[in-house]
Parts: sequence; C-alpha cells; structure tokens
Amino acid sequence: MTSHSGHGFGEIEIPMEKRALNHHTLFSIVIPLFNEEEVLDALFERLTALVARLPVRAEVILVNDGSRDRTLEIATRRVLADPVFRLVDLSRNFGHQMAVSAALSLVRGQVVAILDADLQDPPELLLPMLERWSAGIDVVYGQRRQRKGETPFKKLSASIFYRILTHLSSTDIPRDTGDFRVMDRKVVDALVKMPEHRRFLRGMIAWLGFRQEAFLYDREPRAAGETKYPLRKMIRFSLDGIFSFSMKPLRWMAILGFWMTLFGFLWVLFWVVTRLLFPEIFLPGIATTLATIGLLFGINFFFLGILGEYIGLIFLNVQGRPHFIIREVICAAAEEASPPDGNTHELL
Repeated sequence: MTSHSGHGFGEIEIPMEKRALNHHTLFSIVIPLFNEEEVLDALFERLTALVARLPVRAEVILVNDGSRDRTLEIATRRVLADPVFRLVDLSRNFGHQMAVSAALSLVRGQVVAILDADLQDPPELLLPMLERWSAGIDVVYGQRRQRKGETPFKKLSASIFYRILTHLSSTDIPRDTGDFRVMDRKVVDALVKMPEHRRFLRGMIAWLGFRQEAFLYDREPRAAGETKYPLRKMIRFSLDGIFSFSMKPLRWMAILGFWMTLFGFLWVLFWVVTRLLFPEIFLPGIATTLATIGLLFGINFFFLGILGEYIGLIFLNVQGRPHFIIREVICAAAEEASPPDGNTHELL
C-alpha cells in the first residue's frame, strides 16, 4: 500500500490520529444501480452478511439511476424489509457519476464508501479498508492488481487512458483505480460542494488532497449482467477526465498553431524566391496546394473540437441546473421516505 498527503508540500510525515470503530460510528455505503436486476439478490445477500460483521453501525444507500428493467421493483422490496437500506429513485438516468453524487449528498455517516453493484469490487474488502480509515487515512482507494473477466482491449484501453491522464494532468490521479473507495466525512463534504457538471469523481477526490492510500486488490468478473460502460461511454468518460483536469490540449493547440504558421510563412517565402530566381524550375502547385489545404482544414477542425469541449464544460456549469433530481427516497422508516426539500435535491 502507498499513501500520500496533500500537494506541493513534499513528503512530510504527519502523525495520524486514530479513529474509533464502535457502535457510535456510522458507516455509509453508496451504490448506484442501473439495470442491475440480475445481480441484486446476490448484492443484498453479500451486503447483509457484511453489515453483520462490521464493528460499526451501517447504512446502505442505493440509487436507482433511471433503470428500465425490474431493478426498482426488486430493490424496493428488499429495502422495505431491512431498515439498514435506503433507496434513492432519480427522476431519470443522470449517469453513474451523478448517481453516486446524489447518494453522497444524502449520507449521514462519519465514514463513507463507494461501491458498484456488479460485485467486481468485493464488498468484503470494505472491512480492511475501514480499518485503514480508523488508522487515520482520509481516503482509502482500491487499486487493481488484476482485472479478471475483462477483455484484452478493455485492459489495454484502460492502461493507455490512465497513462495519458497522468501525463496531461497536474493532479496526481492514481493509475488503475475506479470509484471503489472509503472516505472520511470531511472529504465527502468537500466533494459535494464542488460545482462542476461533468463529474470525474476519482480525479476530483485526488484533487482534494487529504491523506490518501492505495488498497491493492484483484478485481473480480461481473457477478451477472452486462457492463454499463460500452466503448462509446468509455470514450466520453475518458474525455471528461482529460478535459476536466488538464489545460495542456489548449497549450498544444497554440504551440502547433505557431509552428504551422511558421511553416506556412517559410513555404510562401520559398515559393516566391524560387519563382523569382529560378523561373525555369516547375513546381507543381495544384496537388501541393490541395494537400496543404486539406491538412490545415483537418487541424483547424480538430482544434475547434477541442475548444468545443472546453466551451461545453463552461456552458454546462453556467446554466445553473440541478445536477440530478430525486423523485423519491424509499426506506423502512416512513419519516425518511422523501427528500427534505420535496422531489429535488442538488449539489451545493
């Protein structure tokens, strides 16, 4: 395991204050759900067994992110039978990162975990991760040694993405990690105050600093169902991570633009000098001109695409719309069965 603390202050070892693990401590477990009917029974069984083993009190907050199968029906039945669970039903599909953010805005625990429903990240590992939190670590993030059950393409693309992101970003975002982690309440409070709409949570948490430590583990295959991140969503999520945590593409545009301008000036100068001093030399112009125009237009449109991504992020953030809308909160306790402000809840 490795750990780091904050940014820009060197490797300063700060004594860590121990935290108690007893019935006074509330542990909140956050799980987004999207079309997970095939895995829900196994998920509830393993979570129930985990809660029974925990040395602390626990609450499990499930978020139905606009599922189109029987996820809401099955989850509602299980939640109403056990007061440990709460179910947050969003008004539509807002995406994985927003579903997690919705749950984080409602947690009550001093320590919070993020877990996916597919059981690729074993819930049982939350117990040793919780112990690292009790030792004084503010963020214990799962770092994958192996990714069982995933295709070679997905493993390769994930490896390339994290290495590109590490190179581009000024934030030290750990490689080979997902959202599987345990966090102290002060980290969660800081996280939900961050206003951006395109949320790349693992990067945002890394940016916050605090004491962070890797927890190495082997990722399991999906217990059931299909991945909710096909290639299109993977690309979109990767772009969100890059454009949210790096200004380098804009700087590269300026640098490349300068060199292309210099090349164009030198080419024009060469053509003029050749025509004046060596008129007998024939320089075929049509093919060269068309190739040059095609190259410049291609670069220009590529640059416009990069600018569009950054402008789009600005547009989303200035609209002021809520990040998500909660339709209903379902739980065994009737007094908690609706959001505190009606049918909507948004990040501060």
